[in-house]
Amino acid sequence: MNRSIPLTVRGLDGAIIERLKERARGRRRSLEAELRAILTDAARQPLVLNPLAEADRVAALTPHRIERIERVERSGRRPLPAAGGPR
Repeated sequence: MNRSIPLTVRGLDGAIIERLKERARGRRRSLEAELRAILTDAARQPLVLNPLAEADRVAALTPHRIERIERVERSGRRPLPAAGGPR
């Protein structure tokens, strides 16, 4: 079932609303479209109930990169950018 319903958010600080409007303008969207995109992106993120377990899971996926960073930090050298990153 994919139906839209109206949503009201009360009590947002005016400064927050202005930042959201700026963000929307920067992306050439209406405020409503920007809020829809933010909420959609947030809803797609996995729910992390245990941040430490999630950190352990991510670390287990990237052991080589973490070890390389630690070695570089201990040596005092600047790390090289990751493949595809800025040069």
